[in-house]
Amino acid sequence: MALNRTLLIALAVVFSAYNLVRGVITLGQAQSPWPSVWAMALYATATTISLWLGMRGPLPIWAAVVNLSTAIVVPVLVTSQLDGGVDNGYASWHVASIGALMTITIVLRQEVFGWAGILFLSVQTVLWTGLSTAVGVGISGALFWGALASLLTRSLVAIDRRARELADAEREAARWQAVQWAHDAERTARLERTTREAMPVLRDVILAGGVLPERQRVEAGIIESALRDEIRGRALITPLVRSRLEEIRRRGTRVAVLDEGGLDEMGPRERLLVLDRLAGELDGLVCASLVVRTGATGTSTAVTVVGLDQSPDPDDPEDDVVVWVEILRDGSVLRHPLGEAATER
Repeated sequence: MALNRTLLIALAVVFSAYNLVRGVITLGQAQSPWPSVWAMALYATATTISLWLGMRGPLPIWAAVVNLSTAIVVPVLVTSQLDGGVDNGYASWHVASIGALMTITIVLRQEVFGWAGILFLSVQTVLWTGLSTAVGVGISGALFWGALASLLTRSLVAIDRRARELADAEREAARWQAVQWAHDAERTARLERTTREAMPVLRDVILAGGVLPERQRVEAGIIESALRDEIRGRALITPLVRSRLEEIRRRGTRVAVLDEGGLDEMGPRERLLVLDRLAGELDGLVCASLVVRTGATGTSTAVTVVGLDQSPDPDDPEDDVVVWVEILRDGSVLRHPLGEAATER
């Protein structure tokens, strides 16, 4: 693509230089050469700016305005010193030159400015020398190259847009496939872990005829609760959090772990920081029941930890809040006073 752009710019430089050479060798036909000299300088400047900027991308608006101004001024300067009623030959170099400059403008994504310049050139040339002579000096060529440039430019823009859309669709498909692979891998890992931990318990239940000793029943309950955590806790479960929850359950605490999607929008590093904080808060925790829940999406709270104990007041049927901790998304920990927790409850 870079080679094609360089080749096109090189051809434009050669053609523009050729038009200037034609103007120089016919300066003697003009009543005064100076308007044509100024016109050549203006045309060369506008063309150089356009080709230089064209190497970097679409033409800026200000450069397109410069080109349109050149398309208006140059024909007026040149024809003011020529007789429109005779065959001026190469002295009408400005027609091909402005046609080329406007074609460059169209190719560089400034189609409105390019066509405005071509239309002005066409009208001015017809008024100066007549319709039949205007066709002979190159107006038809300017219109043809302008139309071809518009057609090709629009086609290339459409092709580029479709290519970007296909690239975006391919990236989205790759991202979706990666997510599916990750889900499949996670599901496989969870199934393998479930099989590895549950199979010995199920075998013991079968061998015992469904009647397990107390110690084995407790162990089976802990394993069942841990497997439930894997399903309901999802992103909240890491090896360290899993270990802390097992320790808490072995102390007789009822535990509920609920992942409601509050961590899904967090990055891996931020999520790991939050879960490390969670494991630290669970270490050594003692209470009758414990609820670990993700915060709502869009809030500053990542995880909430609430511990409950039976109220010492026999007339109060509700449990007392003995632990209320919020782990924020930045990893900081907010511990609420128990009085505040009770009021909130």
